[in-house]
Amino acid sequence: MIKWADKLYLGDSIKGRKTKVMRAVEANKLAFSVFCITYAVNPGNLLDIINANELSFSYYQKQEIYVIGLAGSKSEALELVRKMIEDMYRETEGFLVREYF
Repeated sequence: MIKWADKLYLGDSIKGRKTKVMRAVEANKLAFSVFCITYAVNPGNLLDIINANELSFSYYQKQEIYVIGLAGSKSEALELVRKMIEDMYRETEGFLVREYF
């Protein structure tokens, strides 16, 4: 099950098509060049970047996925993660991802 953050971070290439991309991800339609930024599965990490096509795998179908960012490429996803972490640290002076988002 996919849940979306209230304050969803978007890469520049996604901004004009946010609703369309979100629907495609929820419907498990092939979404070329769409990357989801989620809470990390490993508690030792901050965030995960997952290709939207991977969400159709049975492992992810059994998990609750909380998406906090969408990007149109891997490099855009990395830049978006950098911005998210900077925003979080600037506001909280810490790295408590789940509490912040």
